[in-house]
Amino acid sequence: LKGFQQVHTNSAAFAAILADGSVVTWGDPDYGGDSSQVQDQLKGVQQVQAAESAFAAILADGSVVTWGEPDSGGDSSEVQDQLKGVQQVQATGRAFAAILADGSVVTW
Repeated sequence: LKGFQQVHTNSAAFAAILADGSVVTWGDPDYGGDSSQVQDQLKGVQQVQAAESAFAAILADGSVVTWGEPDSGGDSSEVQDQLKGVQQVQATGRAFAAILADGSVVTW
């Protein structure tokens, strides 16, 4: 693989942002090492954050894509409609928080 821009890790997996804005993952599938279910959404990735067993990616349009263990933040479906205009994402061991353009925070 070539064109790596950033590599992020958690307890057992890796997620790398490539020069074209796509993401490559590897490692334990239960920890986000398999992003195949969201791979078609991982375009224009600007930032990736890692929780203990999940990842969150901010896309160029300010939306967020998550994958990995659902109980560690890998499932953001309950707040997905709120994840617009995301400026930054931070992670704890088992959760994520997103700061939106209006200064509000969304957690999952």
